[in-house]
Amino acid sequence: MSFKSKFIGDRAFYKTVLVIAVPIMVQNGVSNFVNMLDNLMIGRLGTNALSGVAISNQIMFVYYLLVLGASAGVGIFTAQYHGMGDTEGVRNTFRFKMVVNAVLTALVIVFLMIMSETLIGLFLKGEGTAADAAETLSMGKVYMKIMLIGLIPNAATFSYASTLRETGQTKVPMIASIVAIVVNLIGNLLLIYGLLGLPALGAAGAAIATVISRFVELGVLAVYTGTHSAEHPFIIGAFRSFGVAPELAGKYLLKSLPLMANETLWALGQTTMNQCYSYRSLKAVAALNIESTIWNLLGVSFLAMGEAVGIVVGQILGSGDIEKAKDHARKMRAFTVALGFLFGILMIAICPFFPRLYNTTDDVRHMATQFIFIYGALMPLFAYTHASYFTIRSGGNTLITFIFDSCFVWLLSVPLAFVLSRYTKLPVVYMIAAVQSLEIIKCCIGGGMVLSGIWARNIVSGKGAEDAPGTP
Repeated sequence: MSFKSKFIGDRAFYKTVLVIAVPIMVQNGVSNFVNMLDNLMIGRLGTNALSGVAISNQIMFVYYLLVLGASAGVGIFTAQYHGMGDTEGVRNTFRFKMVVNAVLTALVIVFLMIMSETLIGLFLKGEGTAADAAETLSMGKVYMKIMLIGLIPNAATFSYASTLRETGQTKVPMIASIVAIVVNLIGNLLLIYGLLGLPALGAAGAAIATVISRFVELGVLAVYTGTHSAEHPFIIGAFRSFGVAPELAGKYLLKSLPLMANETLWALGQTTMNQCYSYRSLKAVAALNIESTIWNLLGVSFLAMGEAVGIVVGQILGSGDIEKAKDHARKMRAFTVALGFLFGILMIAICPFFPRLYNTTDDVRHMATQFIFIYGALMPLFAYTHASYFTIRSGGNTLITFIFDSCFVWLLSVPLAFVLSRYTKLPVVYMIAAVQSLEIIKCCIGGGMVLSGIWARNIVSGKGAEDAPGTP
């Protein structure tokens, strides 16, 4: 097999992939572009406002990945049920997502209402004045308490959007997200600065606008799905009962729990590493927020391709064609890495200019420039590990993805960040470079797991790579 035929697909292949990936890219790209504008608006209020909002969002990031993990674990079944034409199976997975996401959301809201001040305070231990720390804490608490209201529609939005994507409908979640984004942007303009006679609420105004947009997004998804039941028959009778047969619930939980644990522990690991960086300097909080804003915008290419890998390969596995699934997975990983190189170069190119858009100190801007360069240079590695993760996950090997992802973070990345922050005087820029460069090791591990083929299984019928035609 030639290099071209092994790693590069034909026109039909890329059409299939891009039909799914492009709407996700557009949705995430527009969302992150508006998030960047939000960030810039809040950044105009000063470094403390920027840091307070960034810390709150970092903490709530753990919730988003917790619910994402719950939905994604069940979503492995959704994609494979859809691939074999089992509408009742898709309906059951949708119900299960709704119930689990609602329970998780309620628990998180209660927890964060009680612990918000303590958690935000963990990021305010680094060098800086007491007045700055107090103002950052105050803004972060206000922002978080309002944002908790937005978690309520989020639980259902994740269920609707993930089910639609896993059954091949990626355009509607994109449209719903864009509508919500427009609402959020308009709300930010009105409420952060107090336009059209409204009060200038600053960071609190940004939170209120976001909460309103979350309810709008859910409304678009629910109305569309309910009025297009012919195209999406899983919604017919979906709310007559929220019960799922115990044996099915057990299967879903068996796949969901490792993913929930993985996403949560991974997010906690990222949060812990950021806390380690902030321990060295409060300026790192603001600088990392600037870096993550442009990273999220330019990283949508490979992040969306990761989701596309999970959907496309999952559906092929559901149809029982194991060898086709392997071939598509290999070519999609190659395409994902190519996108990582392209957008990584773009990120490096703009790193001297982007931080100048923020109303912050020269020290923070300089630090952000260095952070952007580091993450841009490493983007191809992140692209490869991301595609590998979704390849492994598409076949239901959630325990393996748990070891590959969160165990790696907690066994290597977090300890290194902790030791460097507490026991050395290494500048925070070099700390981040050292910790993120561990991605090289993760690439080797992920590559080995993917090449082994142990992920290629149909978990609905139980057919695996060893059952493929012509396989010994």
